[in-house]
Amino acid sequence: MDETLTRAVTAAHMWSLGSYLKKPPVTELPMPDSARFALHRPEFLTPLLRGEAAIAALMNKGRLEFAAGRTLIEAETEHPFVYRLLSGWAARTRRLQDGRSQFILIFLPGDLFAVKSMFITRHTDAVHMLSKGVVERVHYQELYQAYAENPDVATRCTWQILEEERRLHSWVVGLGQGTAEERVALLLLDFRGRLTLSGTIAEEAQTYEMPLKQAQLADHLGITPVHVNRVLKSFRESGIVSVRDGKVTIHDLAALSDRAAPLLDTYEKSTKQYVEHADAPGAT
Repeated sequence: MDETLTRAVTAAHMWSLGSYLKKPPVTELPMPDSARFALHRPEFLTPLLRGEAAIAALMNKGRLEFAAGRTLIEAETEHPFVYRLLSGWAARTRRLQDGRSQFILIFLPGDLFAVKSMFITRHTDAVHMLSKGVVERVHYQELYQAYAENPDVATRCTWQILEEERRLHSWVVGLGQGTAEERVALLLLDFRGRLTLSGTIAEEAQTYEMPLKQAQLADHLGITPVHVNRVLKSFRESGIVSVRDGKVTIHDLAALSDRAAPLLDTYEKSTKQYVEHADAPGAT
């Protein structure tokens, strides 16, 4: 990896967050993609980073702050914007006619989302803020012009679809084959890994804020709130992890990784932010 290019691109993206916080640009943070372009072919890293910088420049002028519970995208509607989450948490959800709901994807700081706004006339699912947060956005027409004219932007946008597919595939396997304990362990590891890789929390951090309530966790995990509570109690009593007052504290990362092990994909198994001892050479 070209460290000079990585830092330059990171600085371009972090300029907007730095200005929001009224601080100078930061150049020593990791790249904003929270999966660090998982499993990318080496020859595509430079185009991905250039595309990242170009999109960051387009979005820098469209920063907004939203309260928890605010809907960014209404389900079954046309929506003209593509977003990046700078702070806070958001979720893509679908609500059924009888009131049941499913949390499909959880977005964390650094995540690019709603790229599909460039191509579809109606979003099938809603996107809501789970906590107070800051987003930046760009109109789909402006992004599509860059997409059509700049191969690096096209590569970066395409990559986002691939990354969401990777995460969704893992979650489908978890919902179909994972036990409740495996699903909860995977989810808590996923949050910790992505928050660490994006620079939202320190690499050695074992504690992070999580705004999801048990009912919302249940809607994502595909189990009842009572079952969520039972699993979390078991983890707490085993000294593995505790969840209290909106905060997750991992007491035994190795044990949590072991519980999630059957559901971890190739990238997660080889990345130290997810497992204490990554099992492949070249672990992140």
